[in-house]
Amino acid sequence: MKKINLLLVAFLLVISSTIIAQSKSASKTFDSKNYALFGEKFKVGKILSKDEMLKKYKNLKKGDTINVQFQSNIKSVCKKKGCWMKMDLAGDDTSFVKFVDYGFFVPLNADNSLAIVSGKAFVDVISVDELKHYAKDGGKSSAEIAKITKPEVTYSFLASGVYIKK
Repeated sequence: MKKINLLLVAFLLVISSTIIAQSKSASKTFDSKNYALFGEKFKVGKILSKDEMLKKYKNLKKGDTINVQFQSNIKSVCKKKGCWMKMDLAGDDTSFVKFVDYGFFVPLNADNSLAIVSGKAFVDVISVDELKHYAKDGGKSSAEIAKITKPEVTYSFLASGVYIKK
């Protein structure tokens, strides 16, 4: 009788832990109804956090690329067309996101929205002229633009698709 009770308790523990694990994973499941899609539709797989993404960037050298999906808040968007955005990474770092073949844009008011991007991450060096162009598109003042005097190493991302939380 003790063996039967012991087996019953073990069985109940296994079943309850399986149910708890399934309910936790179900709560983290992506639901496209809560997001607006821009660009190419993509299957959401392993989504990196902003901390995990920064670690990936730190391991890249100029010329390296990785296919990845990551989720973070949009820090800023091009105020002219929505043709680029900056996404938060850990600390004060950001990822500069452009879109494949200039093929789609994101809403101009998407600042501070949660987004999931899918595409290629790489490290890039942006020229002074290009930095000034982006600063102007971002609504920076003439004084702020004049302070740009040297190229900048950036964490870049070429997105084929973007989901933005509604």
